[in-house]
Amino acid sequence: MSAGWSVVIPYYNEASFLPQTLASITAQTKRPGQLILVDNASTDGSAEIARAFMAQHPDIITHFLTEPRPGQVNALEAGIAAVTTEFVAICDADTWYPPHHLALADAQFHRAGPRTVAVMSLGLAGDPHGLRALTRRWLYAHVVSRLLRYQCHTGGYGHAFRTAALKEAGGYTTEQWSFVLFDHELMHRIFSVGGARYHANLWCVSSDRRKDSASTRWSLIERVLYHATPFALKDWFFYSFLQQRFAARNLSGLNLRDERAWDNATPA
Repeated sequence: MSAGWSVVIPYYNEASFLPQTLASITAQTKRPGQLILVDNASTDGSAEIARAFMAQHPDIITHFLTEPRPGQVNALEAGIAAVTTEFVAICDADTWYPPHHLALADAQFHRAGPRTVAVMSLGLAGDPHGLRALTRRWLYAHVVSRLLRYQCHTGGYGHAFRTAALKEAGGYTTEQWSFVLFDHELMHRIFSVGGARYHANLWCVSSDRRKDSASTRWSLIERVLYHATPFALKDWFFYSFLQQRFAARNLSGLNLRDERAWDNATPA
């Protein structure tokens, strides 16, 4: 496995968002060694847009993959299988990443040492430098993530891993978890391998369509129990309690694909 970074971006019908996301990745001060774009059977020309955009950046080795199985987890599984670098950042096709994103994540890994296997970027909406965003960034980096150490505090759009640790934990797979909140379930497995680190200046800005995904989220009781359940009992929480409840409500991972608010959303 070579040194450096890979960036994996799965996408499905992201023609309106993908150019801005790719622009933010190609503007990174620390250039990724490889960019892996996984088309999850788009029908809106996203794949052609991705190829045309990256043709303008021949300095970045780009792999264009196609995953016909529907669902972001399947696309991520295909993308991770192609990673050959020490570190990998998972990015969403509707999210903007500031130029220091990879450089700061890389610095966090090297500063923390090998027991830190994940570095997390907090997802924001709106102005990332406003008072509300600054307060939230500081609280999660210095208070929440330390008090609730073995929990996930950001979505899959902001995860970066040591590749070997991600694969050791089992990576993304519907065989392990086929429901929404797969990022939280994955981080539960990651914590069996090592720890995670947050930084107040490590953030990204997502499109506003995420606020319309109420039907794909857990209930208040489920969220409270997630925070209250000790790590030693998290297997029970995910694979006995939460899995049964999600199955009863039909909260499969495909809900994320089916319920995106296209018409009301704008790029980050």
